[in-house]
Amino acid sequence: MALDLAVAQPTNEETSVKAKKSKKSKEEKEARKAEKRKRQQDEQEDIGGAEAADAPEQKKKKEKKEKAAKNEANEGASTSMAVDETPRESKLDKKKRKREQEQDQGEVPTAQSSSDKKEKKKRRKEVSFEEPIPSVEGPAVSSSSKKDKKKRKEKNSTLPVPSEPSVASSQPTTSKLSTLASTPSSSAIDAFLTKHSITITAPESMGKVVPLLSFDQLVVPAELRSAFSGFKEPTPIQACAWPPALEGRDVIGIAETGSGKTLAFGLPALANLIASPIADSKKAKGTTVSVLVMAPTRELAIQTHDTLYALGEPFGIASVAVFGGVDKGPQIKALQNANKGGKTTRIIVGTPGRILDLINDGVCDLSRVDYLVLDEADRMLDKGFENDIRSIIGHTKKSAERQTLMFSATWPDGVRRLAASFLRDPVRVTVGSDDLTANSRVEQIVEVFDDGRSKDGRLLGHLRNLLPKNSVKGSEATRVLVFALYKKEAARVEGMLRSKGYTVAGLHGDLSQNARMEALNNFKTGATTVLVATDVAARGLDIPLVAAVINYTFPLTIEDYIHRIGRTGRGGRSGKSITFFTGDSHERALAGELARVLRESGFECEGLKKFPMTIKKKEHSVYGAFFRDDIPASKGPTKITFG
Repeated sequence: MALDLAVAQPTNEETSVKAKKSKKSKEEKEARKAEKRKRQQDEQEDIGGAEAADAPEQKKKKEKKEKAAKNEANEGASTSMAVDETPRESKLDKKKRKREQEQDQGEVPTAQSSSDKKEKKKRRKEVSFEEPIPSVEGPAVSSSSKKDKKKRKEKNSTLPVPSEPSVASSQPTTSKLSTLASTPSSSAIDAFLTKHSITITAPESMGKVVPLLSFDQLVVPAELRSAFSGFKEPTPIQACAWPPALEGRDVIGIAETGSGKTLAFGLPALANLIASPIADSKKAKGTTVSVLVMAPTRELAIQTHDTLYALGEPFGIASVAVFGGVDKGPQIKALQNANKGGKTTRIIVGTPGRILDLINDGVCDLSRVDYLVLDEADRMLDKGFENDIRSIIGHTKKSAERQTLMFSATWPDGVRRLAASFLRDPVRVTVGSDDLTANSRVEQIVEVFDDGRSKDGRLLGHLRNLLPKNSVKGSEATRVLVFALYKKEAARVEGMLRSKGYTVAGLHGDLSQNARMEALNNFKTGATTVLVATDVAARGLDIPLVAAVINYTFPLTIEDYIHRIGRTGRGGRSGKSITFFTGDSHERALAGELARVLRESGFECEGLKKFPMTIKKKEHSVYGAFFRDDIPASKGPTKITFG
């Protein structure tokens, strides 16, 4: 028994030594695997200098691996001895406990190194973004959160840091932009009003109207800004009419022709429509039209329609133009099929006569119109549309539920009565004076003739100077607009110029509406460089690059003369007008008023002095010449008390 014990004792010791070594090697393997997994996670997150920082640790781990492999090779043969079941279970428990202790001890430096790496990366991010970023402390985060953070960091590193707050690209198009420029100072506002001779009259309850001196102050959707992308600053009427119009107030705008009145009322109209969209126009019951614009002539109605249609196209808002002189069928069809093709018809632009006809036919529903515009109101009254206008307005919403804007070149008694009837506490913006004034950017030349038969030769001479043979063709071509007094005279002058080799078109009442539209479009595009027209083209039309206006025959009124020469010098450009004056028939009585207009604009004509310089006093339609329109009307009683 003693011998057996002596033999058994060294065997147990040898077995325990070998088991310890085997246990140690397995623990080293497990530790290396854990370190390898952590290293792979760190390598996925680390960039740049972090990889260099891990190199010494990787070298040490590699040395440990080689040392452990040598120990295993030396002792591998003896590790296969059997061990009793009970001691094996206790050793496995010990291994598990030891492994957990080693992992707990190893996680501390690993977490610390991970936090150090994150701090390094965030310090690099601070340098590139110049923004303070708090340091990260605590245990290491999971691999999924690390990947998400890495993606966000890489995305941010590619984006520049904005110096001003900007609108996100994912923001809907109907949102409004923030004001980019600060409110102008009172001195800048006063200088602007004085420079352009602007008078603003507002209700006492509203306070002072602050003009928009820059487009950056305008708060509208980005797509609407394309309408004035080619301009440096708003025109005077736009700068003063936009603030109250965008607030929903009634506005009266009095300004010279060519002052940008279409955008003055068109842009607030689109902003109003965008702010009140129709969810599903196909399922909507009744009309979807909520904006109505009335204009005195077909040409002006078409031009306004084109402008509003272009403004509303990015938002799916459509406009329909209705006017006389053409068949009503296509216009009725356009109104009945208003909400097709992915667009909703929200705007109607037309002349009063045709609008009233369509209302009486039951195909034009204006019951939801809450934005009404009367463009060239004085001209519409001159053409006898007052009763039609009043009837049309009666089919729209009530005054308390409607915003009404009225624009006019003058402020006569008829326009004042119309404004008093349909506008509520309006803001009145007057650029210049209430009386019609000539465009200050137009050079005015008057040539006095003793014999009217010499006008053809002078006309050809001016055209040779204005339209040289090697001039640019197409959309950039120089254009000349020639005004005649009567339709037959316009047709004769047109034929004479065509026989001389000029590309010329005519625009007068004897032509069909399609022929008139074709002539106007050819002149706008530069296909024809000379347009001979009667006063039908004198108002409202915006034709680009009209170098000069030639008055072949002087008009019947001085107002028509001012409107004629306003076809040039538009959009802030300079222009030129040449007027042939013979003093025959009606011209003799207008010599004094023409001399006054020239003098107010800084021009003189010695030849006019041979005619009487008397100026006829304006007459009232009822009271004749014996009236005053500068006496303010007394305010009526707001409350009646019975005793």
